[in-house]
Amino acid sequence: MLLVHYREARKPTNTGQLAARCLAGSRVEIVGDRDRPLRLPLVDPGEHAVLLYPSDDAMPVSELAARGTAITVVVPDGNWRQAAKMGRRIPGLDRIPCVTLDDPRPTEYRLRAEPQACGLATLEAIAQAWRILEGEAGAAVEAAMLHVFRVMVSRTLWLRGALPADQVVDGLPVPHDAAGADAG
Repeated sequence: MLLVHYREARKPTNTGQLAARCLAGSRVEIVGDRDRPLRLPLVDPGEHAVLLYPSDDAMPVSELAARGTAITVVVPDGNWRQAAKMGRRIPGLDRIPCVTLDDPRPTEYRLRAEPQACGLATLEAIAQAWRILEGEAGAAVEAAMLHVFRVMVSRTLWLRGALPADQVVDGLPVPHDAAGADAG
């Protein structure tokens, strides 16, 4: 379950929503939009949920993988300040235990400045957690998600004029006209 801050939801560089599109069964909720109130409770009674957020009392996500129980991973998506506020302001979220990545890899997100040394784009954090929780099958999903992420990042950098075309992951898409499909 992805909890997207309403200001983050509008950004074309949002990686949380991209991650949700990559994972079947994902649920996306917008937080803070007065016109679209949040559906509560977020988690059904009896559902085992954890909050993927590196709080001081967070346990490593690998401890959950060792238990082998089905869980719902709730992921706040916004800047650090927005994500921290979600944990305090959304009813019931403060009762969900926090988990963190055991040893997060460095971020490959080059579209925004990262103030935290261990900070990751939301998609990177979800992909790494998925790998840890799902084992070998999760590693394949992580690789596929990170490939989509790298394509998005490199194409965005190219659009900004910050990356040459020959360095864009998977190249640039061919315009429909140039492919000859519209010739006739």
